[in-house]
Amino acid sequence: MSLPEPILLGDTPLGPPVFLAPMAGITDLPFRRAVARHGGAGLMVSEMVASTEMVTPRPSTRMAVRAKAMTEGVLPVSVQIAGREAGAMAETARIVAGMGARIIDINMGCPAKKVTGGLSGAALMRDLDHALELVEAVVGAVPDLPVTLKMRLGWDEDCLNAPELAARAAAAGVRMLTVHGRTRAQFYTGRADWSRIRKVANLSGRPPLVANGDVVDAASARLALEQSGADAVMVGRGAQGAPWKLAQIAHDLWGTPAPLIPQGVALADAVAEHYEDILSLYGAELGLRVARKHLGWYAEANGAPNRAELLRALSPDAALAAIRAGFSDARTSEPYAEAPE
Repeated sequence: MSLPEPILLGDTPLGPPVFLAPMAGITDLPFRRAVARHGGAGLMVSEMVASTEMVTPRPSTRMAVRAKAMTEGVLPVSVQIAGREAGAMAETARIVAGMGARIIDINMGCPAKKVTGGLSGAALMRDLDHALELVEAVVGAVPDLPVTLKMRLGWDEDCLNAPELAARAAAAGVRMLTVHGRTRAQFYTGRADWSRIRKVANLSGRPPLVANGDVVDAASARLALEQSGADAVMVGRGAQGAPWKLAQIAHDLWGTPAPLIPQGVALADAVAEHYEDILSLYGAELGLRVARKHLGWYAEANGAPNRAELLRALSPDAALAAIRAGFSDARTSEPYAEAPE
């Protein structure tokens, strides 16, 4: 496969068409730095920012979002915002734009009950007129920044309205669309159906399209692109415990520079650096809790034998000792093949 022309969003050219998906509580600044250190991604999307929190004048909340929004210039960053009120969404877009976001993404795909119960996320796909009010408000609030939209196939099998939402959003000024190949009713069960995304791909005059859901390696990325007709793929859970996965997929498909996939002591160093970055951002007490899920994913993905010890560590020193003990002899999955011609 030849590398396609880069997608241009406003004045921001994106990299290879393998993007990091927004994941609440996961794609924070330390995780994005880890991805950047291991070859990067064509675009990174921050964890979701709730508009109701942003419009509340609490400096602590805004400082937390500032950390979410920044990548210190290493890669283009998109900040995802969520909500149900047009005014709050518009104000949130202006705030994160002022914090340095280059792209604003609107969440209409999150299936979590605490989000859809507040009529946000995927619940907006049940009322497209209201969804478009939010799109228009955000586009109007940040006229100098590209606005993108992430959605699902629909609410359930009786409401597969992604093509209609995509067409209306594009007409309202949305510059890129991402579709997860499941309905909200599916949550993350079963398999993503990339072929159903093709109805969005076939829309006349559509903006760039990204396929999301179950993309975990080069084979699944290739299949997602073929079945969906999309221009790029977005990787979420497949990067947990393997922040080099996005660069690896891009290399395997298009021959971009190969990431240095750490093994043994180098793997322990990489995990320790990510861990210390988490503690530096959140502090020791909160950082210990935030880091546990990442240590668990690293252990599962890379065969560390002491997962329980990693998760039980009660101090930074104990955790770092467990990282050295568990990963210094660990190996990632067997090396991947050279990029095809």
